[in-house]
Amino acid sequence: DVQLQAFWGRLGAAWGSLKLSCEASGFTLDKYPIGWFRQAPGKEREGISCISREGSTTYANSVKGRFTISRGNTKNTGYLQMHSLKPEDTAVYYCATKCSVIVGDTLWERTYENEYWGQGTQVTVSS
Repeated sequence: DVQLQAFWGRLGAAWGSLKLSCEASGFTLDKYPIGWFRQAPGKEREGISCISREGSTTYANSVKGRFTISRGNTKNTGYLQMHSLKPEDTAVYYCATKCSVIVGDTLWERTYENEYWGQGTQVTVSS
């Protein structure tokens, strides 16, 4: 239920934590890298986290230590656990079957076969 999900989403945000999910349909997500991106108001979309096909994880400096990327127990799910949320985390968050994360001065990218994108989830953190 959208209203119920929205309620719990707001409650989680109020406590500083949220968990976003990504579920694939029509293909097996387990075969692909999973990337999480976000786009804040007035800013370009940026990659913030990635889990490769081999299971290695990468985080942008802005979220490292606070966010955790993972794969679900099924073959078609992925997650982004967010803690210690800050107002600057406010953005639309997307999952994708590709990775693009700036790690230091290096762009960390992963791709495989097809590129799919989720439709996005608005996360708003008030101050």
